[in-house]
Amino acid sequence: MATSRARHAPGTRNGRLAVLDPATGAAFDDAPDQAPDELDALVDRAHAAWHGWRSDPAARTTALRAAADAVEAAGADLAPLLTREQGKPLAESHAEVARTAARLRYFAELAPERRPITDGRPVRSEVRWRPLGPVAAIVPWNFPLQLAAAKFAPALAAGNTMVLKPSPFTPLATRLLGSVLSAALPEDVLTVVTGREPLGARLASHPGIRHVTFTGSVPTGRAVAAGAAASLAQVTLELGGNDAAILLDDVDVPRIAERLFWAAFRNCGQVCMAVKRVYAPTRLHSQVVEALAQYARTVVVGPGLDPGTQLGPVNNAPQLARVERYTTRALADGARAAAGGHRLDRPGHFFAPTILTDVPPGSPVVTEEQFGPVLPVLPYRSLDEAVEAANATGFGLGGSVWGTDPDRAEAVAELLECGTAWINHHAELSLAQPFAGIKDSGVGVAGGPWGFYGNLRPFVVHRPREESP
Repeated sequence: MATSRARHAPGTRNGRLAVLDPATGAAFDDAPDQAPDELDALVDRAHAAWHGWRSDPAARTTALRAAADAVEAAGADLAPLLTREQGKPLAESHAEVARTAARLRYFAELAPERRPITDGRPVRSEVRWRPLGPVAAIVPWNFPLQLAAAKFAPALAAGNTMVLKPSPFTPLATRLLGSVLSAALPEDVLTVVTGREPLGARLASHPGIRHVTFTGSVPTGRAVAAGAAASLAQVTLELGGNDAAILLDDVDVPRIAERLFWAAFRNCGQVCMAVKRVYAPTRLHSQVVEALAQYARTVVVGPGLDPGTQLGPVNNAPQLARVERYTTRALADGARAAAGGHRLDRPGHFFAPTILTDVPPGSPVVTEEQFGPVLPVLPYRSLDEAVEAANATGFGLGGSVWGTDPDRAEAVAELLECGTAWINHHAELSLAQPFAGIKDSGVGVAGGPWGFYGNLRPFVVHRPREESP
């Protein structure tokens, strides 16, 4: 893992970046606040390491398998640290560590396939694949390890090296992960850098980086794309979502209520593909509101390290303020909180799990991505109206349709403008499937072979066909 020489900056402690526990709001540790000018040497080292790493696919597979084993072995250290800085319940942190290891194993087994071109010409043409070189990943704070692995596992398996920057809100578990992986990977194949802006902007625009993959907000994603354009580096951007769940008029509300609740509130609602809006037929609307509100009122909210906690805090103060601002605006505009609707009166970044009804359709809590424990439930009179409302935002990441007739639900799902649609569940992904959004939700594809080949470029070889004697 890369280390940093000390430097002083506003809001840091002697060149260190303070890390807060969202369950208390108090600093409990720190990380290097690295300077943008340190990236030149780190990218040069990544480039030097790339020549050996790309040349031996068998060694890469062996190293990535060993890396997965190392991550699993370090779970008892990684998971509590992740919960301490991110806030999620400890069981969810252990699951995130397991998914990190699973991604390494999955991509370790992928290899690019040569593809012959048959077009009738008297030449033998073949498409082969080459890695891009040093690549960069900029990762948010909601799933620091899982999203990092979603970026570095396919990139490394394809033969690239990587410079990885976690969010300044959650640098510690990623730094520890880098140390764990360093025992299995050659030096400088994966480098972790930590710090505040403009570190990420400099990494995205660095002339030695050939691919930038970013997960985060739409405005920052646009800035990342603009920075990468300076060196014509390719970009993969996952920019969040405002996923709608449409409940059909034959839906069994008691049967699906718990699944629907957790599809919206897992990780305190801080999931890009979480359900963020529910559309229910008018005759079932009040039943849906009350069923979801009952879970919101009874779910156990607390520090992620407490064994009984089901829902942790919002990760950081700016995000908590955003959630509160959207909720307050909706209530001021006539919405009603069937549950929650306010911060909890305790230390830390806690917001009561909130179910909103009577929400104006144009309220920001409906049209924007609130990214917190708040869920508006809106009535609809016709299915066409529901589909139109679901598609009306600038986002297009995911969506779901819920009902007792799966074929009918699938027909409605076909009308949703998004990258992934689920029937009677939401936000479940396989390592083997592509993950991509449309509209403002992103550019490029992650996941499965699609994400793997996104880290390669085609290389075509032509040679004359051998003629018969």
